[in-house]
Amino acid sequence: MFNNAQLLQVAIATPLVAALIIALGLPKRFSVKLAGAAFIVPALIALWLWKEFPADAGGSYQFMSSRATGLGAFGISLKLGLNGVALPMFVLAAIVGLAAGLYALRSGAERLKTYLMLLLIMQGGLLGVFASIDIFFFYFFHELALIPTFIMVGIWGVRDRNYAAMKMTIYLTVGAMLSLIGLIALYVKSGAETFDLIALRAALAHEPLAATLQNNIFGVLMFGFGILVSLWPLHTWAPLGYGAAPSSAAMLHAGVLKKFGLYGLIQIAVPLLPAGAQHWVWTLALLAALGNVLVVGFITMAQRDLKQMLGYSSVMHMGYCFLGIATLSTVGTGGVVLLMVAHGLSVALLFMLATSIHHRTHTFDLSDMGGLAQRTPVLAAFFVAATFASIGLPGFANFPGELTIFVALWKFSPWVTAVAVSGIVISAIYALRAAAKIFFGSPSEQFQRVAAEHPPQDLDWQERLPALILLATLFFIGCWPRAVSDAVNSALSAPAAAPTAHVTAHR
Repeated sequence: MFNNAQLLQVAIATPLVAALIIALGLPKRFSVKLAGAAFIVPALIALWLWKEFPADAGGSYQFMSSRATGLGAFGISLKLGLNGVALPMFVLAAIVGLAAGLYALRSGAERLKTYLMLLLIMQGGLLGVFASIDIFFFYFFHELALIPTFIMVGIWGVRDRNYAAMKMTIYLTVGAMLSLIGLIALYVKSGAETFDLIALRAALAHEPLAATLQNNIFGVLMFGFGILVSLWPLHTWAPLGYGAAPSSAAMLHAGVLKKFGLYGLIQIAVPLLPAGAQHWVWTLALLAALGNVLVVGFITMAQRDLKQMLGYSSVMHMGYCFLGIATLSTVGTGGVVLLMVAHGLSVALLFMLATSIHHRTHTFDLSDMGGLAQRTPVLAAFFVAATFASIGLPGFANFPGELTIFVALWKFSPWVTAVAVSGIVISAIYALRAAAKIFFGSPSEQFQRVAAEHPPQDLDWQERLPALILLATLFFIGCWPRAVSDAVNSALSAPAAAPTAHVTAHR
């Protein structure tokens, strides 16, 4: 039997090993079965580790293990573990990965083996990101997950896929390079001679960097991570990329990989560079409130393409997360983690359902739809529920996340809070209008012609299952937010994140 530290390693390794086996020439029918199992195993392990995570962990990492890499001279080792902030993100990656994988299995994509192989690599990289204690591997796993995104958009994408793939590559490469420069600067200037996040925190707590140096490094990390999260005005890659991306890739990227930058700010930049964070908070707050929430919110209202609307909506909601970080408070940051999980689940569900709508209407243009609820009531119910979750209706996980951020933000600035709260009205307008145009009212002439030639069928169980997984998780966290917030608050409130759990070393 595996112990919990070994299970964490198995969860990360399973999709990567499965991808390697498929790449070595496994027949298609076995590849599909292997891929299905490789998506299920990490989800089951993540749920088990969620259950096993101690409530009184504080800031310490659990389920830790360490492997030598041959780069020990640079202070690099494959050190894995989960603290209260990493745990919910790891569970998010596993659950969204399972839903995206199940949807991919029934997608009928051309070159399905290659499609599944790239999706598995992406999944393994995402799990590795949130389990990495070593900053080098934190960055490495991000790049491992990012590369398949470019390939999948370029090969299986739809409109303007080549332009979208190129723009994503340029923007995200610049963001990744800036982030890497900031991380290397931390390594060099800390004097810890290691990329181990725990050791870096201890070293910088004992001897903090000079204020000017903190300001410079935090600024580099803020804009580097910000590009990866789509901080305004460096956001334009996201709507275009998500509009072109195949469904499962959009689910994983918008739902999980996009949270890498926010996670990096919470786990690395803010705790290691507190003076730098204090210096930049108003810049971050203004860009997020006026740019992400207001400007992008109004742009989202103007969209008539369903996937473009969802892409801009995702950018807008990242503004709330940046605002929560800008409060530099336990309450605000805890709300950010909760909203990251909720947004990841809801936006993945919406992108999946958008593709299901396209399969039945053969368009993403909202003006060419209407009356679909009469023919596909289950699809309508799922989409309306996902829409309610996205706009923060009580009962879904998004509500406690947004509410917590607004409470913390009021202490930071009442007028910034007013701007942020106005985003709820904006999101309600575009989201409910989209649901009405797609499912209710009179069908458009084009949809009537399409329906006459290809009568739309309701969701089958292969589509319902991943939707149910995501929606059930949204309901569960919405009704019991402490399932996430207890561990997060314990970690954020702890004075230091020193490990207390047993570390399994491998030489």
